[in-house]
Amino acid sequence: MASKSNQLNTTTPITITSPIFVGAESLQSILSHRTLIDHFQSSLSTVSPSLTTPIRQSHAVSSTSSLLLMPSWSSSPSFPYIGVKLVTYFPQNSTLSLPGIHASYILFSSTTGQTLASMDGTELTLYRTSCVSGLASRILSRNDSKVLVMIGAGALAPHLIRAHLAARPSLKKVIIWNRTVEKARNLAEKLQESLGIDGVGFQSNGCLEEVIELGDIVSCATNSEEVLVKGEKLKAGAHLDLVGSFKHSMKECDDEAIRRGRVFVDNEAALVEAGELVGAFERGVIDQKDIGGNLVELISGEKSGRINSEEITVFKSVGSAVVDILAAQLVYDTFMQQNP
Repeated sequence: MASKSNQLNTTTPITITSPIFVGAESLQSILSHRTLIDHFQSSLSTVSPSLTTPIRQSHAVSSTSSLLLMPSWSSSPSFPYIGVKLVTYFPQNSTLSLPGIHASYILFSSTTGQTLASMDGTELTLYRTSCVSGLASRILSRNDSKVLVMIGAGALAPHLIRAHLAARPSLKKVIIWNRTVEKARNLAEKLQESLGIDGVGFQSNGCLEEVIELGDIVSCATNSEEVLVKGEKLKAGAHLDLVGSFKHSMKECDDEAIRRGRVFVDNEAALVEAGELVGAFERGVIDQKDIGGNLVELISGEKSGRINSEEITVFKSVGSAVVDILAAQLVYDTFMQQNP
């Protein structure tokens, strides 16, 4: 569990001569998926009421590329931060063997306005996104979950796998599927070698419908505009984690998965951004009032999570500046503790 000093900062003014820079390698050495999941669980419902988080701005740079701005700031002296993430989305980068998303995160003091730190926002986003899913899995998936199915083998996939393993130590098998079979195979081999968790096996499988039927937890991280997860294939008691879609044309599951499952979201933006949900609302599959709750409501106990072992749960996340600033705060505080 994150220490109290990492949950909320003190009211002591911060004095710093120059901003720090936290690159990807430093960030990886500071954060672990378990620590960040714990931090979100202990701090998200406490800090959220003091945060102002405008709707993210999206500007078209070209017909296919975008610039996104995601700011957030605190009105509480116990959490004296302002943060903004700058994100570029260039999906055509796949033809250049480059990531489609790049980001930088800037953290300021809300007491003095000083720039405190700049961070690799791409790496920070991979951690915060996967750990939001990990926290939801800790709350919503079955305690005895054994098989994790990972759909997609991009940059987010290994982070999601690590987050789910941290959240559910009961997992014993990870099966990876990707449209490019070799990519799934390579990731499975890499994780088997690098993680080396006793009793956990990693493998790939090229038959999507077959692997979905095996998953106690099914996690999806793709930009697919065609249905990947068919609800009829989900086993009783499964937990479906949907991460990829962030616009109306994208969808990783069909209406049957939404109809069969009890649906939860990371925040209210998912109700108007996620293709799976927007489409389901339009077609009358479910209504917005049928949503089981958001992550803050689940953490605080305002809304109940899994009801029984047979229930199918669905968690849809689209991301928010709230979890960005919480993740950045943990990185900054930990860095300063390690480098007094």
